[in-house]
Amino acid sequence: MGIINITPDSFYDGGKINNIDTAITQINSFVEQEVDIIDLGGYSSRPGAKNISIKEEEKRIIPIIEKAIELYPKVVFSIDTFRHQIAKKAIELGVSIINDIYFNYGTKEMTELLTKNNVSYILMHMRGKPSTMQKKIYYKDFYHEILLFFEKQINMLNKKGIENIILDPGFGFGKTLNQNYQLINMIPKIKEFGYPVLCGISRKSMISKVLNTSPNKSLTGTIAANTICLMKGANIIRVHDTIEAKETIDIVKMTQSNL
Repeated sequence: MGIINITPDSFYDGGKINNIDTAITQINSFVEQEVDIIDLGGYSSRPGAKNISIKEEEKRIIPIIEKAIELYPKVVFSIDTFRHQIAKKAIELGVSIINDIYFNYGTKEMTELLTKNNVSYILMHMRGKPSTMQKKIYYKDFYHEILLFFEKQINMLNKKGIENIILDPGFGFGKTLNQNYQLINMIPKIKEFGYPVLCGISRKSMISKVLNTSPNKSLTGTIAANTICLMKGANIIRVHDTIEAKETIDIVKMTQSNL
C-alpha cells in the first residue's frame, strides 16, 4: 500500500503533495511501480496533529480522488479517513477500501455506510484521538487489551453483516516505543481472528528513535521492520517507499517458498 498524504503537516511527507498535479504525479509513479493499493488521505494523524474541518478535508482530498479514479479506473484506492461523510463521497467516486484510524468516531454512521456498500474496511486500534493518543499509553494489560478491542469490534461488525475487514494494530497510535515492538510480535495472534493484517510503520518514530536518527534517514530501519512484520504474517505493508517495499516482499516470499 503506497501512501499519499495531501496534508501540510504529516510527520514525514507533509507539504510535499499539495495539489492535484503533484498528487497525480505520485499516483502515476505508484502505478508504474505496480503498487497493489494507493492510500489517499487529507487529514494528518501524527501525534498532536491539529483538527481540521470536514469541509477542509473534503477540499483537500475529494478532487484528487475524482481525478485519480478517472485516470486509473482499475487501480485499487483506499481513503484514509475516520469521517463517514468523507468516506461516503469517496465510495461514490469509486474508492473500494475505507482506512479508518478512529473507529470510535461516528461508529453508527460508518457501519451503516459499510453495510450498504461492498467495500473493505480497515479497522485500526487507537486509544483516544489523534490529538491526545500519546497521552493514552498506559494499559493494565497491553496484550489482552489489544486483542479484546479487535474481538469486540469484529463481533460488532460481523453482526452488522460486515465481513470484508482488514486489521491494523495501530503502530504509533497510543503506544509506547516498546509497545510498538510488542505489537510486531503479536501479529501471529492477531491473525488468528481470520482477517488480513496491515502494518503501517513506514519511517515512524518507533524506528527513528531506536536508530537515533530522523524520519528522512530511517528507510533502512523501515525495511528491516517491514521484513519482520511480513515474516510474522502481515499481509499488507503501508509505505512511503514502494520500490523498496516490493523488493522486501519479493525476498520474504522467496524465503518462505523455500522453508
